[in-house]
Amino acid sequence: MVEIGLFPLGIVLLPTELVPLQIFEDRYQELIGECLELDREFGLVYQDEDGIRDTGTRARVTEVLERLEDGRLNIAVEGTERFRVTKVTRGRSFLTAEVEPVDDEWSEPDPDAVARALASYRALAAAAAETEPDEPDESSPQLAFELAANVELAPESKQQLLELRTETERLVLVADLFDAALATVIAVRELEQRARTNGSRLS
Repeated sequence: MVEIGLFPLGIVLLPTELVPLQIFEDRYQELIGECLELDREFGLVYQDEDGIRDTGTRARVTEVLERLEDGRLNIAVEGTERFRVTKVTRGRSFLTAEVEPVDDEWSEPDPDAVARALASYRALAAAAAETEPDEPDESSPQLAFELAANVELAPESKQQLLELRTETERLVLVADLFDAALATVIAVRELEQRARTNGSRLS
């Protein structure tokens, strides 16, 4: 059990995911300053109108993108390992808590789930970008997180993914999410095509 500083936000950070953050509150400037000085990680936890979740992801500052004169920072962080809050602690300007790692219930990922997740990812990436996506490492033990980190997903879906305890469950979920996102992309394009067609008929 270790104590870390927490940064509650309206986003979910997945392991392996890289995201930019703007640090403008004094208390979080203090937190990030300590992490930079002492080479420490902080915990990013999802917060919405229902409160702060117990499961979050450790974040490592990979780069300071900009330091402003008033103390604000623009940084890039990478998600490392998941954790669960066991006890909220007090005494600092920022939120702190005792946390423990979230361990998977180990099992070999289902090959069918791997294949479906990869196929859904490739189809979505190709449809959204109209280019071939970077080829993922199919043997990665964190394949689901790595795939999801490359796709814009709702924070509630990412939190659900974060809390699952087997890779097979995560792969099934990301495939479902990718399929739903692909259906949305296709529907939007069909609407745009109809709008262009109707416009040309009226002109």
